[in-house]
Amino acid sequence: QVQLVESGGGLVQPGGSLRLSCAASGSIFSIYAMNWYRQAPGKERELVATITSGDSTNYADSVKGRFTVSRGNARNTLFLEMNSLKPEDTAVYYCNALASLGRGTYEYWGQGTQVTVSS
Repeated sequence: QVQLVESGGGLVQPGGSLRLSCAASGSIFSIYAMNWYRQAPGKERELVATITSGDSTNYADSVKGRFTVSRGNARNTLFLEMNSLKPEDTAVYYCNALASLGRGTYEYWGQGTQVTVSS
């Protein structure tokens, strides 16, 4: 089992910055990739950024050059540095982990943190 807890959301003006954190606990050794997703009102959940156990990263086109995903040195914390925020970045942001345990692959989600970009 893996538990994920996000923090760092809030209200920010357009052009501003926020840093989201996701604290992972439990069987973190089993995690092979972690993701940030977001879901805006009335829209489907979308993948924002991915980081693998080898620190390879990938981003949605809409956030490339503005967002940076990283992991802490202890490997149990996931970050999303968000710069040059736009109103269309407003959404609930979710931390997601993919883990391999035994012969199974499991997916875990955090509870989400609200990000609102507005003047």
